[in-house]
Formats: sequence, C-alpha cells, structure tokens
Amino acid sequence: MSNPRSMNASSRPKQKTSHILRRLLAYLGPSKWALLLACIFAVLGNSLALLSPRLSGLAIDAISGSSVDFPLVYRFAFLMVLTALLSAAISLAQSAVMIRISRRIVRKMRQDLYDHLTVLPVSFFDTHQTGDVISIISYDVDTVGSSLSTDITQMISSLITVVGSFSMMLSISPVLLLVFAFTIPLSILFTRYRARVVRPLFRNRSRALGELNGFAEEAVSGLRTIRAYHKEDAFCTRFASFNQKAAFATWKADSTACVTGPTVNCISNLSLALVSIFGSLLFMRGGISLGGVSSFVLYSRKFSGPINEFANLIAELQSSLAAAERVLSLCDLPPEIPDAPDAKPLSACRGEVSVSHVSFSYEPEKEILHDVNFTVRPGETLAIVGETGCGKTTLINLLMRFYDVSSGAILLDGEDIRNLRRSDLRRQYTMVLQDTWLFDGTIAENLAYGRPDATREEIIQAAKAAHIHEMIMGMPDGYDTQLTDGGGSISKGQKQLLTIARAMLMDARMLILDEATSNVDTRTEFLIQEAMVSLMQGRTCFIIAHRLSTITGCDRILVMDHGRLVESGTHDELLRKNGMYAALYAAQFDQPA
Repeated sequence: MSNPRSMNASSRPKQKTSHILRRLLAYLGPSKWALLLACIFAVLGNSLALLSPRLSGLAIDAISGSSVDFPLVYRFAFLMVLTALLSAAISLAQSAVMIRISRRIVRKMRQDLYDHLTVLPVSFFDTHQTGDVISIISYDVDTVGSSLSTDITQMISSLITVVGSFSMMLSISPVLLLVFAFTIPLSILFTRYRARVVRPLFRNRSRALGELNGFAEEAVSGLRTIRAYHKEDAFCTRFASFNQKAAFATWKADSTACVTGPTVNCISNLSLALVSIFGSLLFMRGGISLGGVSSFVLYSRKFSGPINEFANLIAELQSSLAAAERVLSLCDLPPEIPDAPDAKPLSACRGEVSVSHVSFSYEPEKEILHDVNFTVRPGETLAIVGETGCGKTTLINLLMRFYDVSSGAILLDGEDIRNLRRSDLRRQYTMVLQDTWLFDGTIAENLAYGRPDATREEIIQAAKAAHIHEMIMGMPDGYDTQLTDGGGSISKGQKQLLTIARAMLMDARMLILDEATSNVDTRTEFLIQEAMVSLMQGRTCFIIAHRLSTITGCDRILVMDHGRLVESGTHDELLRKNGMYAALYAAQFDQPA
C-alpha cells in the first residue's frame, strides 16, 4: 500500500498553466451559449465605445474649420452620448451574464470537489488538516469563480478594444503607429517576466492561508482543552507565527504583483507622450488634421489602457491559477481503490469473519500488524484489548476496508472482502465510536441517520433501549429538538447515548464498539451493557475496550501487543494463563498479577 503522506499537496508536481486553463475551460462547456451571448455583448458594447473618439475628432474638425457647423457638432455630440449610454447598458448586460456563468461554474466546481472528497481514502483525512481542505473548498474556489466572472469579461473586452483601436488608428495615421512598435513589445516582455516571478508567490500565499485555517480550526475545536491546560498564550504565540507567515506571504505576493501595473502604465504614458509629440509634428506639416490628432490620442489611450489593465490582470490571474491548481490537485487525488470489475454484491451475510495471516503497514518501512490470525463465528462477541498503539483500531479499519491488507486476507462468510462491493460490505456493520458525531438537525433525524425510513415508534424504542428517552423528553421539543454545532448543547455522555441508540436502530449483522461507553458514568454504562445484550443477540460483535470490566462476558478476548496477537480466550481462561491479559486486569483493578 502506498504511503498516504505522499499525497500531500506540497509534494505533488506543479501543473502547467496550459493544463489548468484547459481544465477550467472545460467547466465553461455547459454554459457555452451563455458565454457566446456574453461575447456578442462584448463585441457590441466595445464597438460602440470605440465610436466616441472618432465622433469627437469629427466634431473638433467641424469646429476648427473656417466656419463652424453647429448642427453637425450637435449631431456628433448627440451620437457620442447615445453610443456611451448604449455601450454602458450592453456592458451591464454582459457583466450580468458572466456573473451567472461564474455562479454556475463555482457551484459545479465546489460540488465536484466535495463529491471527490467523499470517495478519497481514509488515509487522506488522516494526513491532511481539515482547515486546509475547507480553505480549498471556500477560499480557493471563490477565487477561481471571481476570476471567471471578472477576468474573462475583462480579457474579452480588452481584446476587442485593442483590435478596434488599432484598426481605427491605422485608418487615421499609419505613421504614428510606429510608436507602438517600441512600447508594446517592451510591455509584453516585462509582463511575461513578472508573471513568472509572481505565480510561485501566490502559490505560497494559498498554502500559507491553508495552514493558518488548519491551525485555527484545530485550536477552536480544542479550545476547552487549551484552557484546561492554560495553554492560551502558547497557542496565541503559535497562531501569531502562522498569521505572520500568511501575512508575509500575502504581502510578498501582492507587493511584487503591484509593481507590474505602474510599470506598464509608465510605458503606456511614454507611448502617449510620443504620440502627442509626433502627432503635433505631422499636424504642422499637414499630414493629419487636428481632429485626427485628437482621435488618435484618444484611441492610443484606449489601445494602451487594456494593455495596462492586462498587466494588472496578470497578477490576478496568477492568484486564480494558484488557487485553481490547489483545487484541481485535490480533484486529481486518486480515490479509494475501486471495487474489482467482478466484485460480488452482498445483500446479507451470516457474520463469520476470518482473519488469515494478515499483515499491514501504513508506511512500507513500518509494519503495524504482523501475521494476525483468528476466526469469529456468527453471533460471537469478540473483544480486542491491548496497550495503546498495539493495532486494535487498525484491525477494525481493515475489517471495514478503510484500508486494504498488505498481505494475507480477511474473509466474510468464506469470501475475501476484496472481492465484495465495498459499499455492501460496510452496510453489514454498524459502529459506535469513542468520538461521537452528530449533525445539525433534529434528534430524531440524528437517530435515524442509518435508517431514514425508521418510524417514530422504532426511534423511541431504540432511545429507550439506550436509556436516553427520558433525557430527550425533557428537552423543549422532545425528539424534534434541533441539535446545532455537533450537539454542543448536550453533554458528551448524552451524545454517546444518542450514537448508541442510533446503532441500536440499525439492522446490521455485525456491530463494532470502539470504546463505546467511554463518556458515560458507571451506572449508565451498566444499564447500556444490559441493553446491548439483547442488541448483540445473533450479531457478530467486535468490541475495543480499555476498561476490561466491560468485556468480561464476551465469548472471546484477543490480546494484542505491538501488532501481534499474543493471547486468545475467555476472561477466565486468560486470567488462569497469568499472561499479559492478567497483568492488564491486575493493573486496572490494583490487584497482584
């Protein structure tokens, strides 16, 4: 199995700009007709805007002649106002269309990203900060969407303006166009150079912001523990470090990028000065009219303006490309190993599980499980105990196929689980974990999470079995009480009882309890164990426990030590062996081994 840490974003090869742009353009495909409409609006709006300088020059020529033709001047002025209003209205319609396109693309991109997250292997979430992933889903996707709604529109408008202005200047005075033979290449070369410099800086900015979000999410979620250990100052210091790193990366990227615009603007002003000088000389020699000089200067401004805007746009595009690279890199991560083409469906099972010579390692050089062998008969209750880090939870992850074994095999009813559909396999299990998870919704919706079709009566019966019914009825709206912030308004023990009731409502053939009663008091734990007896009847059960008093009645107990299965038997048998289990039991109850 590959090292999950190899999928870290910082170690992935950087994608080429052309590849990123092709991927982004693919998102424009479903909106091609709306994009075509926006392009038509861009052509019409900018074409109308390009008429104003020419009309202005004609008006000046009408005034500067031997006699002033006021009706003609008024006509040109009216046409200038009309074209300006029409151009503004069309540009507004164009922006509205592009914003709608951007909204669709961002929604589709965010949905694709989230859908892909749901099929990534568990190893990804074991090695990546939640805050960094959230930063990609929110900040980076929004950055790409903003670029698509504004930058593309601006690029289309700039291209039309540059081409139109060039054509108009060519018709007025081809000689004056020679000025741009010097300034335009200079602007292009400088802009390309700055783009290569700025792109890595924006990539670093996105990474630094992701790290900041990741640390902030970790600190906020563990705020009670931080306060309990009086570590506020230490975490504030660490946050200041991440904040300083993010602020410096942002400053470095923005300050480097902002040099581009003023420099290109200086080159544009230089071209305008040269046009004014040589235009004046041509006017004095009769090579161009005064209105022609005026129109040419206005067109040169329009011609240079988009180039200056394009220089600023390059900086924004580098930020968008860096964000798009993070989004697409996450989308490109390989999903969970797919089911074999001939994977067998599994609608029901007897619950016989055989672990045969299983070894496993998260990293090739560090093996976690070593040649583990055992068989669980249908309906048998199996407890797995051992010191922290001995491989108990890893073994459960393998049973659920969150990971696949490195060697050996795990059989369900005699069939290798790798030959079964993963989704069908997991439906055969229900889990109660030490870390409770509740979502925003009613208590009834949380209890029926695994069985949305469960009736209210079934939900109530499960709650009564878990001894949580009275607590629920004591809440303002009973089973319709809304839980928010993961059930932050109720105690950890109550949340644990709700998750146990949720498991009781499931009709799965196999049950996994991972420290399921760790957050409840001793009396409630005893009551839950009584309820679990009826729940576990006829089901294959796997129990991970550190409190050995909870597993004394199990059919069999496996004792693990450093990834090896060292003892197996009932509670009494293991005590008589006077081995590792006896030592653990004696240590827990302060008795001599």
